[in-house]
Amino acid sequence: MNTLYYGDNLEIFRKYIKDESVDLIYLDPPFNSQRAYNVIFPDKTGKLSRAQIQAFEDTWFWSEESQQAFDEIMRGSYSLELKDMMKAFKEFLGPSNLMAYLTMMAIRLVEMHRVLKVTGSLYLHCDPTASHYLKVLLDQVFGQKNYRNEIYWKRRTGSSQLEKKNRYGNCTDTIFFYVRSSQNHFETPYSFDVKGYDEYIEKFFRHTDEKGRRFRVDNLANPAPRPNLMYEYKGYKPPKNGWAISREKMEQWDKEGRLYFPKNPNGRIARRRYLDELKGKPVQNLWDDIEPVSSQSHERLGFPTQKPVALLERIIQASSNEGDVVMDPFCGCGTATVAAEKLGRKWIGIDVTHLAISLIKKRITDQFPDAKFVVVGEPRSLDDAQALFKQSAFQFEAWAVSLIGGQPFKSTGGGDTGIDGFLYFQDFEGNYHRIIIEVKGGGYQPKDVRSLAHVLQREESPMGILIVLEPPTKGMLSAAAELGKWAIPGSRKSYPVMQIMTIQDFFDGKKPELPDTSETLKKAKREVREREKKKNQPKLGLEE
Repeated sequence: MNTLYYGDNLEIFRKYIKDESVDLIYLDPPFNSQRAYNVIFPDKTGKLSRAQIQAFEDTWFWSEESQQAFDEIMRGSYSLELKDMMKAFKEFLGPSNLMAYLTMMAIRLVEMHRVLKVTGSLYLHCDPTASHYLKVLLDQVFGQKNYRNEIYWKRRTGSSQLEKKNRYGNCTDTIFFYVRSSQNHFETPYSFDVKGYDEYIEKFFRHTDEKGRRFRVDNLANPAPRPNLMYEYKGYKPPKNGWAISREKMEQWDKEGRLYFPKNPNGRIARRRYLDELKGKPVQNLWDDIEPVSSQSHERLGFPTQKPVALLERIIQASSNEGDVVMDPFCGCGTATVAAEKLGRKWIGIDVTHLAISLIKKRITDQFPDAKFVVVGEPRSLDDAQALFKQSAFQFEAWAVSLIGGQPFKSTGGGDTGIDGFLYFQDFEGNYHRIIIEVKGGGYQPKDVRSLAHVLQREESPMGILIVLEPPTKGMLSAAAELGKWAIPGSRKSYPVMQIMTIQDFFDGKKPELPDTSETLKKAKREVREREKKKNQPKLGLEE
């Protein structure tokens, strides 16, 4: 079953993923850029300039966890070569941020090598921050002989602001392509979006057949003497060295309309190459034909470092077959899982944040309403929810907000604003309003209801939802009821100003009483799977 896992991918690998069970791994791990990345959500009411929440912090530092991972490599059943390399890294880099990053990556790359099939491939997406160290690390884990390419993806045109930085601008990312063995599956991808390709088509595809299909003529002469291919066909004499194909093949292509007969009987039969059957130019290791996800892109979800689906489609089509298993152990907003679903592959996604998991769930469901997948690691009981709260209050809040399809929020100014998320709805006069969500894990009382009421007043929001882990007190319920109801402008409908929902309520299938809030999170465009497109595609009918 297609599966999303919440948790540390190292633990997921060891607990759930079997040896040699994955055909293709694409990973876009944090680059150690020393930056914090936020998801930027549009605010439909226009009252907030930026509603956002931190997606992940790409900052690594040497910690007790780093030391434990390093010690595990030194003492565990890892190869002597890996141990020597990691020792050399540490002698050179010391217990630095970069060393913490490389230790984190090393122990996980070993797991990825373990779960890849003999025919499997790995694509590691990174930037120049640590790419040179990562290549050395990959050479050790996968073997130098299993290195295939260093792909450069042109992700932007560059910035004029870099002129003052005394260096050239960086406009490419690096994607390292490694395989488990020489038995790896690979099908060369082709592209039409190549510089000069339009001119090439106009120059050579100058003919049109009786059905209106454009074609070019191609030589059918053999480059070397072939006595057995010296035959006359329909009155046309063979070339000096003979034909390039047998008489049987000549007859087959003639029947299929693939031969070009010159008007001059002394001329030469040629092959018709049709434009609509053209694959394009073979893709090289410089990928400048796939546009990044821009602010105007229809697939943009607001997630930082989001990659275009076309990029993942190229990788998946080149290095896997339909039905194969594709894995992304740092899946972010789930581009790899979406591309895999579209192309008929099975998929596994792993992420350490509930924000990512909730975004991927919605994205997959939006784009493929009939998609079937399971989520492992999300709370499924009150005990699970309590455990998550103890582990991370921040992750608990993000998960709780996702239970009602809310948009998580973090103030740009920092501090606790009494807001953990938003829902949006539109009244009958066309105006948008915000419903404010606050999440509490424990220790709450009636004053928390009154505090949220003040937040509603401050933010000019008509309604609020307080999500609590444990049952509320009678005083809290009374304080919420005292706030009454709010009537939607332009209708007779009204809703409670304040509602208190427990986590157990959600497990029991209860939902808050709300207007239509379907426009809160951006809806990904619905997609059609490739196999469904092929099924509905009309055949060219050459044999007709």
